Amino acid sequence: MRDVSSHNPQHELTSVADHRAKVASLLTRTPVESRPLENCLGLALATDLVAPISLPPFSNSAMDGYAVRSVDLTEATQEEPVKLPVSEDIPAGRVDVPPLQPGTAHRIMTGAQLPPGADAVVPVERTDGGTGTVALFSSAQPGAHVRRAGEDVTEGTVVLTTGTRLGAAQLGVAAAVGVAELPVHRPVRVLVLSTGSELVEPGQELRRGQIYESNGLMLAAAVREAGGEPTLLRFVPDDVDAFHAALQEHLDSADLLLTSGGVSAGAYEVVKDALAGNGVEFTKVAMQPGMPQGCGRYRDAFAVVTLPGNPVSSMVSFEVFVRPAMLAAAGHATTSRHVRQAVLAGELTAPTGKRQFRRGVFDPATGEVTLQGAPGSHLLGSLAKANCLLAIPEDVTDLPAGSTVDVVLLD
Repeated sequence: MRDVSSHNPQHELTSVADHRAKVASLLTRTPVESRPLENCLGLALATDLVAPISLPPFSNSAMDGYAVRSVDLTEATQEEPVKLPVSEDIPAGRVDVPPLQPGTAHRIMTGAQLPPGADAVVPVERTDGGTGTVALFSSAQPGAHVRRAGEDVTEGTVVLTTGTRLGAAQLGVAAAVGVAELPVHRPVRVLVLSTGSELVEPGQELRRGQIYESNGLMLAAAVREAGGEPTLLRFVPDDVDAFHAALQEHLDSADLLLTSGGVSAGAYEVVKDALAGNGVEFTKVAMQPGMPQGCGRYRDAFAVVTLPGNPVSSMVSFEVFVRPAMLAAAGHATTSRHVRQAVLAGELTAPTGKRQFRRGVFDPATGEVTLQGAPGSHLLGSLAKANCLLAIPEDVTDLPAGSTVDVVLLD
């Protein structure tokens, strides 16, 4: 792909912030739907979840052992244990738990309901394990090894807030308070269209002049990682009519069309030829890599974001523009990656007037970041080894080793 950056005066370039805002404005909030918990992973909660019960819902034992009245064990020692009759067995799940009478013990299992009258549990390891009478070799403080009702979550309080990304722990607590379904925002539905007559499916034999198609698979995976639902349209040839035909059956189902390639200034730029005049505008953004960009709405049907074709440019552009817009549209409260400050391990140079995104490896143990590969936008291997992007401001051209830089964590 021809590099035309040297032919563009600085005043013609769009800022990263302006293009990000324009992309974000194209995607509206997705509808809310109720889904079973097992189908909510990675989605955003649409309303606060108020706990209908407390956690724990009842006071229960944290250990296998004996439920006791602590006052009965004040004199217990290893040498002179206190012996108490065992009047009941309380396994987990028993609902008809009788009160504990003074001077007695109940054998109790982990998670079982603490009997009325008991205020402590003695672990079985501190006893002789008796079933009729038990010898207890230590005293117990009130509340020892007892999980008090409501100590984790109190009934009526907000346990998950609107916009929370539902991971394993969040789904676990929803199940624990007895909720079977949650209102969530539907994932963003994304058409990922990869154009180019030179593209060949991985696994097939390459002929001279052909390359394996990777952008479509890579971007579809990035969409899925961001919580979206991708549909991959591969191997659309460099033909405007074929391009439009590939989109027709998706006009009513997609939220976003994401393309890669075909947006530069050379000939055979099918994406630009097909979308210009159909609601999509093209621009050059003051960034490296990823200068040629485009966005708009295709025939008032769905949002369109066109990314450059070089693979690193395409992925960096997705991270900078598309991922945050998708997360916002899907209702997520947090739409940006974590940013850390790091110490630059080597020197770095950047072009003036452009925000540069360099691949790097951040070591959290040392706080250092090491550049991974050269800045070329075709060097996908170095991106695959990176765990962060270094974000170099537009007004910075030289950074010596030891400088402090912002790194966007990709993991």
